Amino acid sequence: MSNLIFPIAIEPGDDTHAFGVVVPDLLGCFSAGDTLAEAYANAKEAIEAHLSVLIDEGMDVPAARNLSDHRANPDYADWLWGFVEVADIPALKKTVRLNISLPESLLRDIDEHAKTMHLTRSGFLAQAALKAMAR
Repeated sequence: MSNLIFPIAIEPGDDTHAFGVVVPDLLGCFSAGDTLAEAYANAKEAIEAHLSVLIDEGMDVPAARNLSDHRANPDYADWLWGFVEVADIPALKKTVRLNISLPESLLRDIDEHAKTMHLTRSGFLAQAALKAMAR
């Protein structure tokens, strides 16, 4: 599972009221913040925690629906809209053992290079894969 992007509905705040945040695609997922920036940061934390619970409980992660579907909902009339991207979900970071085949000379080179970087073979391969996918 790669990064997930969820639309968020933001109830406008003011000097005496916090910005309220609801994640319409995740039933029961909400947050708030005294500033808009804080509301976004707290929404990201709430989404990550909510997804971790879903995954830990063996439940499916719902797909984000189209923003226009949410904007048509009268419960969110006059609310602001934004998007939050999440990737730091602890339940998705559990390690999985795998069996791969590589040429012996390449494996030696990987091990030597990983050692110079104070990494394990797995750590080096994971970093290399993340770097390659970020391009």
